[in-house]
Amino acid sequence: MDSKIIDIRVTPEEIDNPEAVKKHLMAKYGPCDERAFTYRALKRSIDGRSREPRFSIRAEVCEGKLPEPQALRPFAPISLTEKEVIVVGAGPAGYFAALRLLEMGIRPVVLDRGKDVRSRRFDLKKIYSEGKVDPHSNYCFGEGGAGTYSDGKLYTRSSKRGDVGRVLDLFIDHGASETIRVDAHPHLGSNVLPKIVRAMRENILSAGGEIRFESHVTSFEVDKGLMTGVTLADGQTVKADAVILATGHSARDVYRRLHAQEIRVEAKPFALGVRIEHTQDLIDQIFYRTKTRHPNLPAASYRIACQANGRGVFSFCMCPGGFVVPAATAPGELVLNGMSLSYRSAEYANAGLVAEVRLADIGEDTEANPLAALEFQEAVEQKVFKAGDGTTQKAPAQRVEDFLEKRPSTTLKGSSYLPGLYPADLHELLPPFVAESLAEGLQTFGKKFKGFAHPDATLIAVESRTSSPVRIPREKESFMHPDTPGLFPAGEGAGYAGGIVSAAMDGLNVADAVARWLEEKR
Repeated sequence: MDSKIIDIRVTPEEIDNPEAVKKHLMAKYGPCDERAFTYRALKRSIDGRSREPRFSIRAEVCEGKLPEPQALRPFAPISLTEKEVIVVGAGPAGYFAALRLLEMGIRPVVLDRGKDVRSRRFDLKKIYSEGKVDPHSNYCFGEGGAGTYSDGKLYTRSSKRGDVGRVLDLFIDHGASETIRVDAHPHLGSNVLPKIVRAMRENILSAGGEIRFESHVTSFEVDKGLMTGVTLADGQTVKADAVILATGHSARDVYRRLHAQEIRVEAKPFALGVRIEHTQDLIDQIFYRTKTRHPNLPAASYRIACQANGRGVFSFCMCPGGFVVPAATAPGELVLNGMSLSYRSAEYANAGLVAEVRLADIGEDTEANPLAALEFQEAVEQKVFKAGDGTTQKAPAQRVEDFLEKRPSTTLKGSSYLPGLYPADLHELLPPFVAESLAEGLQTFGKKFKGFAHPDATLIAVESRTSSPVRIPREKESFMHPDTPGLFPAGEGAGYAGGIVSAAMDGLNVADAVARWLEEKR
């Protein structure tokens, strides 16, 4: 018999009981032979809309043998041609581009300013213990990019931009659990991603690719308008048939160098705000509507948004059972991010709570100065750093109750942020339009989600790297820079992605575009 697709909802008690799930499916299916009835879960998510949380399951069912599932599409390199492409950046856009190039016989030369994923950890420890930020090796720069040590969420809203399934297949092929194909909001965790990143590196190298760490690109080689290579900080010039630029959204020196070399970049809107931290127990109570979370339920998460003070206010990169971490990429600035380990079992939950920053807010002609939004973002981060002790990554914080009353906090509750917090008035540190929008947004969220604006919830500044404040333009079909043939901007740093999966999809798309362009040039 032909299979059918059926949607059901089950309780947390039933989710790990295959027979209970089967009974729900048969009831929805109709009269059938129980002995011959088989099913396969295709998608699983949590539905928190009802009074009691439920699991939603989409399953393929059949009386008899189910059709074979879609086969995993593993990494499949082929023999290399003479073509070489430089890939600047070893984050998801860069590594997935490199994997795809090897599947088309094109040799990638991956250049990353940072260190390999294991060595990065030692530099991260220095941020905590000594307050020292290495401008080339930190939470944003280095093998795996920002996502490696920032939670490892594998879901995206931009599925129409590419093949999400192919991205998940490649993650599975390099060590991720096959459950990421089924979970609606898959998550790997910052303790799992490094192993996957290492496996990708090993496959790239074994297939004939090249990866160079601590190779900082400082300028671009352009010959008669054509991008032909890059120059490194040590003076070495690396030539290739094309350049994929996948540096991530925090490579400010790259934007500045492109602008200095008259390679067009554009200012773009971004968002700015704080990290809001609650106890995970409180978030479970708010969004599961239950005093005690069932052990089969994961730590509750949320994604919320509203209009406040005439602009969008929204949560970003929510980390249940996670930690707030210092994500500065240069000395003299303070930037926050969030991360969770695979079990999401820590005491606190945190999320970015940010407001839109429009180009009109910058107070400068962004056409005349396309770096104006970047400079605005940078100035806020430096101001917040200088407000502290000027030597560590200790962060200013304020209780929600005090923030709404516009009074400095005298005491703070516990926090996951290991460098430490100090009481501050965030209205004085954030741009006024941001602070006012956050205050109005908090009041809206507090009314809609009772307890969210809890007096003892903590706001910590500053969350400023939600997206790039600069876009490197590219043509829609060719993915190539409109004025500089041979330059292919990719990922978050180019302004065309937001998160691990969307950046990885973009890397695959750009690699395909490079291959088409090289074929046309023959």
